[in-house]
Amino acid sequence: MIFQSSNLDDYLTITSVIDWDNPDLQRKTLDITRGLSSDIDKARGLFEWVRDSIPHSKDIDSDLVTCSASEVLKMGTGICYAKSHLFAAMCRFVNIPTGFCYQVYRLDPPEAGTAVHALNAVYLASIAKWLRLDARGNTGNIDAQFDVNEEKLAFPVDPEKGELFIYNTVFSQPATQVVEVLIRYDNRSEMWRHLPQAIDDEYLCHEDRKLNVMLIAF
Repeated sequence: MIFQSSNLDDYLTITSVIDWDNPDLQRKTLDITRGLSSDIDKARGLFEWVRDSIPHSKDIDSDLVTCSASEVLKMGTGICYAKSHLFAAMCRFVNIPTGFCYQVYRLDPPEAGTAVHALNAVYLASIAKWLRLDARGNTGNIDAQFDVNEEKLAFPVDPEKGELFIYNTVFSQPATQVVEVLIRYDNRSEMWRHLPQAIDDEYLCHEDRKLNVMLIAF
């Protein structure tokens, strides 16, 4: 992983999207982490709660579109982008630095082409390790887990199955294209046809710019 910022504090900031200063979000986070002392246990508890208690909008055939962390919590659903915002906000509130990672995958038939999928990276100070986690929500063949020793994501990278690659860049804030698409549409089914096909951002590391070239040629 390559980091947009070398300053861990940048992975703890509050924004209008990662609004961990929201009182309802703070109360829910404290409720989930009550009795948990280590950063590993807190990250695990928050990850599993967002993964399992906030359903992915497509999985429940909801056309709601949510964006900010507090909105996702209030409405109780969101796509992967939105769920990554909620998970990051909750982790940041309990002082766990959290960033944003993006993956390019092939859409399921009958839809064609590629789309960007969002996940997170958390820094666990107790073991001095960054860990990528995917709170998208498990269903069917998707089985994302919290494991400090082995990465267990929703879409393991497998080009033969259409999972092309995960960008190496860990963003301190959600990618602009991701936020823009969530703001632009108020209907999930309509938005689904306009998801970003790749991350085109000035903060992408050099290796990820080469991945974008590979994607164009794919």
